[in-house]
Amino acid sequence: MQHTDVTFASQISAAADAMAGLAAKVSDDMLGRPTPCTDTDLAAMLGHVVGLSAAFAAAARKDNGPLTSTAPDVSHTELPAEWRSALTRNLGDLVDGWRDPDAWRGMTKAGGVEAPAEVLGTVALSELVLHGWDVARSIGVDYELPDGILQIVYDFHFPPQPQSEREGMFGPVVDIPDDARLVDRLAGLTGRDPFWPHGSLEE
Repeated sequence: MQHTDVTFASQISAAADAMAGLAAKVSDDMLGRPTPCTDTDLAAMLGHVVGLSAAFAAAARKDNGPLTSTAPDVSHTELPAEWRSALTRNLGDLVDGWRDPDAWRGMTKAGGVEAPAEVLGTVALSELVLHGWDVARSIGVDYELPDGILQIVYDFHFPPQPQSEREGMFGPVVDIPDDARLVDRLAGLTGRDPFWPHGSLEE
C-alpha cells in the first residue's frame, strides 16, 4: 500500500454518511442476502462494518488494545442485536476520531498491524468505501460517492500487490477496461466483480 502525507477526514465523513444511508435501507429480511464477498452474507458484512468502525476509531485515538490487535474474520462476524444503533455510534466515533489532526500523526495499529497513522487512516476510508459498495450491491441499489473519494481509494491500491500478498484481503484483480466507470475499475482492482450479481437478487 502506498504511503500518503494527506489527511482524508472529510472523505471519511462522507463515506461514513454513505454507509449509514445504505444501512438505513436494509430491512431484517435482507440480512441473509449474499454479498460480493465469498461466503459472507449481508448480516456478517454489516457486523464487520460495526466492528471495523470501532477498531479504526480506536486506531485514531492511538488506543491500542483488543479492538486494534485482532485481525478481522469477515465471514464469521456476528451481527449485534442492536446493530443499527451500534453502527450509528461507531461510525460517529470513527469520523470524530479521524477529524483530529493528531490522529494522522505517528504510528498506530488496526487489525493487529502497526503502521503510520496516515496509512491506517486511509485504510479506514478504503474499508468504508469498499464495504459500502458491497452493501449497495447486496441490497440492489446504486452506490453514490463522488469520484474524488473513489480516486483516493483507487490510487491507494494501485498498482496492485502480487496476489500472494493480497490473499486474505482481496481476490484476484478483475480486468476492467480503462474507460469504464471509476467505481467499476475500483471494484475490479480490489478483486470484486463490478457486475455482481448477474441477474436480479431474490427478495
